Amino acid sequence: MAAPSAAGGRERTIRDEVTLNAIHRETLRKENRCQKLVTEFTINPFHKIHAVTGKPMARHDNQNETADESFLKIFHHTALEPTKKYTEPQTTSQEIGWITEPLISSDRTDSRLHHHRQKTEITTYMEAAWKLKEQSVNLQ
Repeated sequence: MAAPSAAGGRERTIRDEVTLNAIHRETLRKENRCQKLVTEFTINPFHKIHAVTGKPMARHDNQNETADESFLKIFHHTALEPTKKYTEPQTTSQEIGWITEPLISSDRTDSRLHHHRQKTEITTYMEAAWKLKEQSVNLQ
């Protein structure tokens, strides 16, 4: 049952209900072949979880229930900072500031690195001279 169409000279086929139903069944069969039913729910450990608090005046009957251990482990792992989650930076932006320990220890008794103020004969003389000069300027 083909009727010539006015545009382009192509033939247009007229389909009845049986043919349309067969096409629909074939389409559903192809879709069902590729679909997979997911029955196990897990939380994405790479997605930050935002907790939503309950209503202030509502009674929550499930407060006495214990949480799943694997859920708590994933939940606490997502809240860690990147240096505790990974052994090395995951992006180039994380490379800046990845190592937070100081390269040199902050031992204040090491005289090679920390030079404290020391008074010598010259510094005490100059300190007295500056004080005398400031006093003479302030009195005038």
